[in-house]
Amino acid sequence: MGWLVTGGAGYIGSHVVRAFQAAGIEASVLDDLSTGFDAFVPDGVPLTKATLLDRDAVRAALQGVDGVVHVAGFKYAGVSVQQPLHCYEQNVSAMVILLQEMRDAGVDKLVFSSSAATFGTPDVDLVTEQTATRPESPYGESKLIGEWLLKDAGRAHGLQHTSLRYFNVVGSGTPELFDASPHNLFPLVFDALVNGRTPKIFGDDYNTPDGTCVRDYIHVADLAEAHVAAALRLAAGESIEPVYNLGSGAGSSVRQIMDTIRDVTGIPFEPEMHPRRPGDPDQIVATGELAARDLDWQMRHTLQQMVSTAWEARQKAGDAYPA
Repeated sequence: MGWLVTGGAGYIGSHVVRAFQAAGIEASVLDDLSTGFDAFVPDGVPLTKATLLDRDAVRAALQGVDGVVHVAGFKYAGVSVQQPLHCYEQNVSAMVILLQEMRDAGVDKLVFSSSAATFGTPDVDLVTEQTATRPESPYGESKLIGEWLLKDAGRAHGLQHTSLRYFNVVGSGTPELFDASPHNLFPLVFDALVNGRTPKIFGDDYNTPDGTCVRDYIHVADLAEAHVAAALRLAAGESIEPVYNLGSGAGSSVRQIMDTIRDVTGIPFEPEMHPRRPGDPDQIVATGELAARDLDWQMRHTLQQMVSTAWEARQKAGDAYPA
């Protein structure tokens, strides 16, 4: 018996698998490898190569598991605006199939990897679980619908669940696992430096200490441990909140990120300054107090460690890093 990690061959999911292993808990993976890598799945961990839209594959993967950590999904908020139907198919239709098959298999525990995109652009600097949800993209909407589906499934047939919301995930828990997203800040900056380009900052006139946007950055290994802590709480039958924010409570500015990357990589550069992008708020940071109370949530890594582990993984990837 163990836990099924959907999307367990991806950047976040593969760290969740390793966190289960570190806790002495068996894990299995279902992943279509659309953005993941089979090499990210540890030896001996069962891997079902299939999409969640494949009902038969989902049914087979659920046999003999205690619960599910649902990480799989279409995660590109900007792209979701151009491809809303694809986003809803991957994030909503797929979850409906997963929940139906879980119900039929008698698997009644689920930890959902949700998103701070459910908040849209908050009108507060420090986001809490009570902050209003106003998603501004099909991606954010699909994650919020996912949370609604869990609530309804819990009410209808006893599903035990929780959803974890977070902003920017960075770093690496082991050099073998890297972030290959073409939209995330760290990979974008690393890719620019590796290819001899100058990284860009969009806007230095925000109402922040150094004029650049302030955002929440959390280390992927800390995030993975929180998923496992939530799974253990569900398995023990302990009370659990329907939603937790996994935040730093402080955040880091884009300028701070750039300065730290320069220090860690040893590559001298001065970012190109460009006009701010429409809709970018000055600061979005979440508190993690509730998760600290129930899930032992902590920021165990400094910004320096976030950058250094991410850079080490990017260097080790070498030719394996997608162009």
